[in-house]
Amino acid sequence: MAEPAEYPPFQLGKPRFQQTSFYGRFRHFLDIVDPRTLFVTESRLKEAVQLLEDYKHGTLPPGVTNKELWGAQKIKQAIIHPDTNEKIFMPFRMSGRVCPLISWLNQSHNACVNYANRNATKPSPTSKFIQGYLGAVISAVSIAVGLNVLVQRANKFTPATRLLIQRFVPFPAVASANICNVVLMRHTELEEGIDVLDSNGNIVGSSRIAAKHALIETALTRVVLPMPILVLPPIIMSILEKTSLLRSRPRMVLPVQGLVCLAAFGLALPLAISLFPQMSEIETSRLEPEIAMATTSKMVVYNKGL
Repeated sequence: MAEPAEYPPFQLGKPRFQQTSFYGRFRHFLDIVDPRTLFVTESRLKEAVQLLEDYKHGTLPPGVTNKELWGAQKIKQAIIHPDTNEKIFMPFRMSGRVCPLISWLNQSHNACVNYANRNATKPSPTSKFIQGYLGAVISAVSIAVGLNVLVQRANKFTPATRLLIQRFVPFPAVASANICNVVLMRHTELEEGIDVLDSNGNIVGSSRIAAKHALIETALTRVVLPMPILVLPPIIMSILEKTSLLRSRPRMVLPVQGLVCLAAFGLALPLAISLFPQMSEIETSRLEPEIAMATTSKMVVYNKGL
């Protein structure tokens, strides 16, 4: 029986969907952040890893399909860090990213997610994590709270104008807080650089310039991340509230709003992290001279993290 077209011939370590387009990256990350991977058992994870090892060494059992191989790789990518080959603690996996209601919990969770999904080619001492965590949470919460306080104390605005501005404050507050969070939790990469690899997967060197690009790309995804959450629900609800269904059943407004917000939360993450491929490319001529001289490749790749 032929396999569905959605499962192309398996390629170890390669994405199932084309990464040259935004749609392909979106489908890839939508697959990776599947919340069902949070409930994968230890035995199922071992089976998936072993299946990929069998494929790598040409010892696959007969009858294994492309669908099973892609499923095994999905499980591994969702749970195992690509640099350290260690399990990411479940609450801090991308598939477990839930936005809490309290700003401190939100930014604490963001800090741990940013750290857990960083480029981990260089070891990072615990003291660096603690410093980054404290700086990230304090700066992020300060920005979010500070902007709201400034608007509330702005006497030059009329009450109507102040209310309008307050509706837009969450986005710049969350976006700027997210940027601070990423930079402070991953500042070690800027100091020590990250590994860049040639087309054969060989490490060419450790580049601070590549680290800077990795953090900029990640920070941009954190700016886009709150957009669907803060923009889509108000627009969708303004339309739904005009329908006869909700007008005649006002008690349904709250549960419907909850479902709309939940859907926005689910789409926001894969949409944001699909902006850039995880393994990003950069021209060797743009890197440090010693790295450009160490390889004949015109392009090298690096793990930008998530």
